[in-house]
Amino acid sequence: MSLLLDNQFAELPADKSVDTKTFLDNVSTLPPFFDCLGSKVFSIIKSDINGNITKIRAVYDQDPAKYVTLQDIVEAERETHKGQWPKVGATLALMWLKRGLRFIQVLLQSLADGDRDENNPNLIQVNITKAYEHALKKYHGWIVQKVFSAALIAAPYRSNFLKALSKGQEVKDEDCLANVRLFLVNYTPTVDAIYEMYSNLNAELDYTV
Repeated sequence: MSLLLDNQFAELPADKSVDTKTFLDNVSTLPPFFDCLGSKVFSIIKSDINGNITKIRAVYDQDPAKYVTLQDIVEAERETHKGQWPKVGATLALMWLKRGLRFIQVLLQSLADGDRDENNPNLIQVNITKAYEHALKKYHGWIVQKVFSAALIAAPYRSNFLKALSKGQEVKDEDCLANVRLFLVNYTPTVDAIYEMYSNLNAELDYTV
């Protein structure tokens, strides 16, 4: 069974609201994805995602009936924290979490689309770079960007990465990519909906770390 399909994301309702409990249960299965990338540098992103999930869940657990959707949490914190918002609480945690989720989405979509270095077709550096530049680079300072560039050297072969996604099972690349495409069907709209919510609520921040 594919690592990605262990807890498949559900289709969003018409209003694009994201159920908090379901979302947290789903994303909690994703951190092992970064183990598939090999380099310990990616463990930083994994740790960041785990930490942000914990922060959001802590807020949700305070009042599950109040925080049914992610937007319920963000809007409640806007009222509670006033001038400190959005750089506070679960709002800030979700802001960074969605960027990690976008990294996963762009990387997987790039693989599914067949993007590759024609001179080194069994490397995934092209795919990882595309994901990083799209989702995280603008929020990282010069030092972090250099660390990430160095990590690319240790990126796994495409075949090994796909095998890792299949939990080490011998699965044909195309079968693995079919699972990737299936995973993205509901995953991508969920990530898009969170980005749209942040845009609509003017909750996005552009500072670097």
